[in-house]
Amino acid sequence: MSDPAVALVMLGILVFTICIGFPVAFTLMALGVGFGYYAYFQDHQAFFDNRVFYLLTQNTFTVLNNDALVSIPLFLLMGYLVERANILDGLFRSLQLALRFIPGALAVATLVTCALFATATGIVGAVVTLMGLLAMPQMMKAGYDSRLAAGVICAGGCLGILIPPSIMLIVYGAMAGLSVVKLYAAAFVPGFFLAGMYIVYVIVLAILKPERAPPLPKDQGNVPFGEVALLLLKSFFPLALLIMSVLGAIMFGIATPTEAAAVGALGAAILAAGYRSLTWQALRESVFLTARTSAMVCWLFVGSATFASIFAYLGGNQIIKEFVLGLNLNAVTFLLLSQVIIFLLGWPLEWTEIIIIFVPIFLPMLSHFNIDPILFGVLIALNLQTAFLSPPMAMSAYYLKGVSPPSVLLTQIFSGCMPFVYVVLVTMLIVYVFPGIAMWLPNALYGR
Repeated sequence: MSDPAVALVMLGILVFTICIGFPVAFTLMALGVGFGYYAYFQDHQAFFDNRVFYLLTQNTFTVLNNDALVSIPLFLLMGYLVERANILDGLFRSLQLALRFIPGALAVATLVTCALFATATGIVGAVVTLMGLLAMPQMMKAGYDSRLAAGVICAGGCLGILIPPSIMLIVYGAMAGLSVVKLYAAAFVPGFFLAGMYIVYVIVLAILKPERAPPLPKDQGNVPFGEVALLLLKSFFPLALLIMSVLGAIMFGIATPTEAAAVGALGAAILAAGYRSLTWQALRESVFLTARTSAMVCWLFVGSATFASIFAYLGGNQIIKEFVLGLNLNAVTFLLLSQVIIFLLGWPLEWTEIIIIFVPIFLPMLSHFNIDPILFGVLIALNLQTAFLSPPMAMSAYYLKGVSPPSVLLTQIFSGCMPFVYVVLVTMLIVYVFPGIAMWLPNALYGR
């Protein structure tokens, strides 16, 4: 068997083992070391003199010494502290009252709350679960269609993947060797554009089918303006100020992502203290979860780097590149093919595996098709919204099912998510046809 064929066998084993539930990071390392031992094998060589062991140690040092990854634990700590600040209830209540005159006010308030909270935390499971506990009962009580209520929560909870400070964009930037600052600037407008598209869809649906999203009862909406303003001042503006300060410092060059993340983590701690929720238990849980998630990402990088090095050494990258280029694709069809593959991979895999394992296969081909890797990254971030929304492996649907009333079936949640999947696909098409939506802000701030 030729070396490129061995590389394809290596890739096939990886996909199979991940699909049956093996830990991804250790599967990558095991396959990298196992096939690497074969690739570097020499007769009459001591077992531990094989170069694959040197490669593994070098990749471990290189990954853990990567400055771009330092911001990940800091942003995670910021997110976990905000999650434990107990501000979500007041935030949702204040937005619900502020938007009470808009059709589908409860659903719109849920989407705005999700967008803001997902931006602050970036943790899809946490946002969907908390909003499922808070907003789902209120929408059901108000007479909302359970499918619409479920779709709104699931779609809104996924926005943290795209809207900065997104952990996914940091990981993509590290993999592609791109500026995280430029990626944040490129994703900023598309992220809020997608949130706006969700809101437009909900408002139009509430106008056309008011029985699915009835207006708030008068007794709930009859609140003085001063009380609404005070609620917003207490819950909405502090969190919004924290997020915009962190993003503004990054995008206007005042601080690096790592520095801004450190200040954001401190600001989240101060915010939690201000809401009297910064307990020793909450702090300990936040640090533990931050360490666990950061370790997962770092070991995924180590495993991916080892796997990718051996895969390329055996000629796997070259054979895939030759196959794709042999199809005589143009830029449009290549982009369509790559995004369809990523869409399908989103069913069995998490975004971390897709970004770290499979996206690097496409990156070397972007220059051939004259596709900007920053625009490609934004399209991937948009695409990965669907990974959490489209059955059969829509993780956000399972998160929501875990906290929903027994009367809400999983099939109803899937059905409610599908219109938002179509909104994502339409948004991707708009961003591709009008790339200035993504590229205007980074070009304006940092030049071409």
